[in-house]
Amino acid sequence: MAYPNSKVELKKPVASHYDAIMTISTFGGYYRMMKKAVNQMKIKEGEIILDMGAGTGKAACFMLEKVRAKVIGIDISNQMIENFRRNCKGRNAEIVKARIDEPFDLGIKFDKVFISFVLHGFPQFAREEIIKNAYNCLKNGGEFFILDYNEFSFSNAPFFIKALFKAIECPYAFDFIKRDWKKILHEHGFKNFEEKFFLKDYIRLLKAVKNESL
Repeated sequence: MAYPNSKVELKKPVASHYDAIMTISTFGGYYRMMKKAVNQMKIKEGEIILDMGAGTGKAACFMLEKVRAKVIGIDISNQMIENFRRNCKGRNAEIVKARIDEPFDLGIKFDKVFISFVLHGFPQFAREEIIKNAYNCLKNGGEFFILDYNEFSFSNAPFFIKALFKAIECPYAFDFIKRDWKKILHEHGFKNFEEKFFLKDYIRLLKAVKNESL
């Protein structure tokens, strides 16, 4: 495991039952929120979407529910790749084994890149590499969607948010919520930001557009 303090790279027992664990622990709320976020992406017919840290393929399934598009997932976990292939069987989706925090080239440019609750689980230098990879994978004018924690003050958060965050999150997440992500994305060549908030603004879908002039 590259980052021992992270909870992104799941061990096999958890990865094998990840969908069930997330459904039960959030009373189905996690996947309802993800589906709403995917709907906000406004995927068009024929678009090609990259799902970074694709996990079990749930997001890919939501993306392909209403339109004829194509999703390529990328993940490092053999178990998650197995889950993805099972969940996405019969759909226009495929998955590649690779690290998203190291340079990779899939040989095509994407209309959209999506990453869900993965970025916060990396140290900052690795997050920057992930953002660079997203930028390089997109067509000019392509859209990058990050579904993750919004920026917020942990010390000023309600008790139940603090308790939940401490219980489930890794140390990197405490750093993630302090950073100005629109500023960081702008420094990496993104612009035209749009936001959609969930769970009383503690979770955000952040959309950024690849700057065509760079």
